[in-house]
Amino acid sequence: MLKGQVASVIKKIINTDFPFPFTWVTGYLAILVGAGMTFIVQSSSVFTSAITPLVGIGVISIERAYPLTLGSNIGTTTTALLAALASDSETLANSLQIALCHFFFNISGILLLYPIPFTRVPIRLAKGLGNTTAKYRWFAVFYLIIVFLLFPVVVFALSVAGWQVLVGVGVPIVFLIVVVIIINVLQSKCPRVLPDFLKTWDFLPIWLHSLKPWDRAVSSMTSFCGRRCCCCCKWCKCCKCCRDSQDEELSGKKEPRSLEVHENAVSTSDETQSSRGSQPTQSDPQNLTTL
Repeated sequence: MLKGQVASVIKKIINTDFPFPFTWVTGYLAILVGAGMTFIVQSSSVFTSAITPLVGIGVISIERAYPLTLGSNIGTTTTALLAALASDSETLANSLQIALCHFFFNISGILLLYPIPFTRVPIRLAKGLGNTTAKYRWFAVFYLIIVFLLFPVVVFALSVAGWQVLVGVGVPIVFLIVVVIIINVLQSKCPRVLPDFLKTWDFLPIWLHSLKPWDRAVSSMTSFCGRRCCCCCKWCKCCKCCRDSQDEELSGKKEPRSLEVHENAVSTSDETQSSRGSQPTQSDPQNLTTL
C-alpha cells in the first residue's frame, strides 16, 4: 500500500515544511497532530508503533517523527485527566493533582528538548543508535537489557542501600560520563585544543572504544550455540531444526537398497493337466446323442 505514488504523496505531505518565515511552525503543528491522534486512539504506544515502521521505510523522516512522538506524550495525558474527572467528589482534588502532574511533566520535557534546535539531542541519539544497530544487530538487545533492566535494578539497589551509597557511587559515574561526552565533542569539533594522546581513544584497550571485539565474541558465541546447543534436543527431538538435521543425517547414512529378484518356479505338469482337463473328449458328444 505504501509504495509508488502513494508513498511519494504521503512523504511529500508529511515531511514538507511551511514556507519561510513560518518554517518553525511546522514542528509545533506536528506536536498538535500527534496529541490529537493519540487522544483519538487513547494510546501513545499504538501511535508511536504505527509511525515507527513508516520511519523505517522512509515515508516519514526522523525529524518529523520526533515532534509527532512528543505530541503523543501530551495526548496520552488526556486519559489520566478523563479518569480523574470521573472520580468521586471526595477524591477529585487528589486525582486532578496527579493527572496535572503527569501533564506538566510531559510539557516540561517538551520545553527542554524541542524549542531550541541544539537541545534536540534525541534525534542525534536515535540516528547514532540506529547506525550502530544496523552494523551490529546484537547491540539493540544489549541496549534494551542494560537500559531497561540492569540500570533500573542497580539504581534501585543503591537507593535502598541509602542516599550516601547512591551519591558515592553515582556521582563518579556521572562525572566520568560527562567527561567522556565533552572529550568526544572536542575530538570531532575542535581537536587542536586537546593533548595529543586525547585526540583519539587509541591509548585505551580496543574493547573499551570499539565494538568489533564484542562483535567477534558475540558472533562466536552464537555460532557455537548454533552448533552445540541442540545436543540435548537430538535425543528428545523437541526442536524442528534438530529433527530436520537428524533426518538429513539418517537419509545420508542410508544406502540405496538393491533390487532383489525372486524366482517363482512354475510346475509345467500342473498346467498340462489343467489344460487336458478342460479339453472335451470324443465320448462326450456320443453320450449326449444317446440321451
